[in-house]
Amino acid sequence: MLSESILRELREVLGGKNVLSETEDLLTYAYDATAAMRRKTPDVVVAPKSTEEVSQVLNIAQKYGLPVYPRGSGTNLSGGTIPLEGGIVLSLLNMNRILEVDTENLTATVQPGVIIQDLNNEVALHGLLYPPDPGTVTTATMGGSVSESSGGLRGLKYGVTKHYVMGMKLVLADGKVIKWGGKTVKNVTGYDLTALFTGAEGTLGIITEILVKLIPAPETRKSLLGVFDDVDKAGRAISAIIRNRIIPATLEIMDNMTLRTVENFTHAGLPIEAEAVLLIEVDGYKEVVEREAALVEDVLQQEGAVEVKVAKDEQERERIWFARRSALPALAQKKPTTVLEDATVPRSKIPEMLKAIREIAKKYDLLIGTFGHAGDGNLHPTILTDERDKEEMARVEKAVDEIFQVAISLGGTLSGEHGIGIAKAKYLPLEFGEAGVRTLRRIKEALDPEYRLNPGKIVLRKE
Repeated sequence: MLSESILRELREVLGGKNVLSETEDLLTYAYDATAAMRRKTPDVVVAPKSTEEVSQVLNIAQKYGLPVYPRGSGTNLSGGTIPLEGGIVLSLLNMNRILEVDTENLTATVQPGVIIQDLNNEVALHGLLYPPDPGTVTTATMGGSVSESSGGLRGLKYGVTKHYVMGMKLVLADGKVIKWGGKTVKNVTGYDLTALFTGAEGTLGIITEILVKLIPAPETRKSLLGVFDDVDKAGRAISAIIRNRIIPATLEIMDNMTLRTVENFTHAGLPIEAEAVLLIEVDGYKEVVEREAALVEDVLQQEGAVEVKVAKDEQERERIWFARRSALPALAQKKPTTVLEDATVPRSKIPEMLKAIREIAKKYDLLIGTFGHAGDGNLHPTILTDERDKEEMARVEKAVDEIFQVAISLGGTLSGEHGIGIAKAKYLPLEFGEAGVRTLRRIKEALDPEYRLNPGKIVLRKE
């Protein structure tokens, strides 16, 4: 618990209503969207409105030796915002203004609390698009998305958040403010700190302003659904689409358990007898879209799809993608605890990864539904369990270990878009080796030697 004098200093900087210290308020910030994760109540929650106020909060934190945990909407899935050591949760939701949409340079400048969908609604008025679209696009913030370098359904064609961040304003651990990057297409001045802080999960500095690249919105789009009676056929179809030089905007997969659960949840008309479906969207100029949609349909049939459905209108298209975005909330209804992982492998290894997940589920007698961004190799094996069942949770932990080991052995990575946070920090040596982890630690200690910013995430303090 913080002393009244510290709380008074924070209130003087931020105003009383932007400093929360009542137990009922603090409990709501002990969680994020990560399941089965240890929780710790913060000592105080603060909500600054400007870069200057963030700087002053960090100065107070430095003065009293307090850890600081930056937080957006709390939709992350790796324990990235959980305050492990108490201290200060720094909510950035009050910093929610779109500062500029520059249609000549195709950029937008936003504060970190801006909701991603709100940015897209604004730039759509100018015929533009901000492509990154995580599943929580209607609630996730730009600051959280940049800090996690999140991806989403459009990742195959358009890439992930790191491909769109051109610059940012930051507050460092010592309260100093720096600004990096800019609107120029070419910029190789000094080290690329914009890239370094993107995906750093708030462990190196607090982002208070973000400059992002926009693109012209596609002229039209067409959605297809490929139905398969065998998961392996669906996996091979994914590789075949890419091999035929077709890059859809979106290429998603749902297995049978996910299909059944989602259909019960959404009543979208999904084929619940299918072993897997692929959901595909091509976009661009009308003539190109028509040609690519026809090619995708041919490839799906050649690879063994028992049926290919083409959305006949915008309403049917919306129904398909609503169903896909409902995968996680639908699965979460089956059991009290949902452990959503982020195994990512090269596209050509998708069939092997799908097979491995099925075998791991059988080996440990677990209920695992798999869906995800199959076109870019990013699968979300979702383990449905109950954290109160200690014996089952032990099996869950072993299954997660094996899922990551298989992903790395196939040339993959620990995280395609969910970040490292608490949940995956122990697996980093699998991917980087001890020398790689030491390098991460040296970067952390150069910028935050006292481990004040989001401690316990990504890089752990050496004992």
